[in-house]
Amino acid sequence: MAVGVVFASSLTVGSGITMAAAFALAIGIAVQNFPEGAIISMPLKSTGVSKTRAFIYGVLSGIVEPIAAIITILLTSMVVPVLPYLLAFAAGAMIYVVVDELIPESQSICHLSKYGTIGVTIGFLIMMILDVSLG
Repeated sequence: MAVGVVFASSLTVGSGITMAAAFALAIGIAVQNFPEGAIISMPLKSTGVSKTRAFIYGVLSGIVEPIAAIITILLTSMVVPVLPYLLAFAAGAMIYVVVDELIPESQSICHLSKYGTIGVTIGFLIMMILDVSLG
């Protein structure tokens, strides 16, 4: 959705967002999709799925993003007002995954049990400081 909003904004006169900035964001998110696809493909390959099929599943896991970008561009007037709520939901989902999956996993290793929780707390604190200071 972020890519769709940025591209839609770049098409709006006076928004201050250039097409180059929109492409930079799209390329950045595309680069982030490579490890995401690998995370899907590699376990499938290790369970006996063929290389081609594992690769296709990895690619399909990222196909949602360009589809969502196109839908967002088409529905910009409706999406932009609710975008803060959608982004807050996405952030909440990510925090849920960390709290539900990663922290308990780090607690299972006895001698490292505090470091995962401390790391999440410090990261959250830094993000809140940046959010407040940068507006």
